[in-house]
Amino acid sequence: MKAAVIRQIGSFEIENLPPPSPAPGEVRVKVAFAGLCRTDLKLIEVGHRDLVLPRIPAEEVSGTVDALGDGTDLDWLGKRVYVYPGTSCGSCGPCRSGAGNLCEHMQIMGFHRDGGFAEYVTTPAASLIELASDLDFESAVFAEPLSCCLNALELAHLTAGEQLGVWGAGPAGTLLARAGAAMGATPIVIEPDPRRRLLAGGVQDLPPGMALDVAIPAVGTPEAYHDAWLRLGPRGRLVIFSGLSRTSSCQSVDFNTLHYREQTLVGAYGCSYRHGVAALKLIRSGKVKVADLISHRIPLSRLAEGLDLVRRRTGMKILIYP
Repeated sequence: MKAAVIRQIGSFEIENLPPPSPAPGEVRVKVAFAGLCRTDLKLIEVGHRDLVLPRIPAEEVSGTVDALGDGTDLDWLGKRVYVYPGTSCGSCGPCRSGAGNLCEHMQIMGFHRDGGFAEYVTTPAASLIELASDLDFESAVFAEPLSCCLNALELAHLTAGEQLGVWGAGPAGTLLARAGAAMGATPIVIEPDPRRRLLAGGVQDLPPGMALDVAIPAVGTPEAYHDAWLRLGPRGRLVIFSGLSRTSSCQSVDFNTLHYREQTLVGAYGCSYRHGVAALKLIRSGKVKVADLISHRIPLSRLAEGLDLVRRRTGMKILIYP
């Protein structure tokens, strides 16, 4: 099979590899589409805390189960599925508290084990979510980024009627706003790029004096976090959703402001299996629309072109197919 392989940070190659064989309890999925995101660009160009080389990247995958490992339920064969990218132990403290994404033994597809920039990928059967017959493979790819958004909104304790501010109108920022609206909140997206701002129905700057109940930067810049922090109202919650570079990750916070205004800072990283189930329901119901976010469909052989689109922010959601 053809696969994109990272063997050293800074580059990748399209290689011909033997198709993987599923281990006991695993399945092999024939990849229909894999989503390309900024995290994939980061993996290749600068690495990542969780990346283990060599690695086939891509954690946003939909496809069809075409082979089973020993002991795997035969009913999975031929099923159309979305692959939840994490594998958690189920017994550690975070798992028992419902935070499987923070499992002490977490293995993430595309980071610790091979991902979907290939013709086939293997995964534990426990990571599969079957797709409804009326849900297409392209839409199902959005379950992973939407799951991360749902985790962030859950940690923010967003409720109906609240004002949600999102910095950045890329795919993640737009999904955050749409998911917030589906929960009954009033989202406003702050985006300097006029092309993305138009699609998200966003604004260049917040109106003077507007105070937010929840602020979520979906861009990893200190400026976005600083602006979001200043816009929090009393009991406002700032969600640390996008990672910062090592040189800018330490930011000054006025703890007196937190104290007197009863504000909250909370981190959000990744998603749990249950978020994937919820995301697919929202997509299937139409409560969170995704089809209009697809800007490019690119074959795996032209992955470099897709990465350049992400780098230059000239696309929205880019789907890679084998």
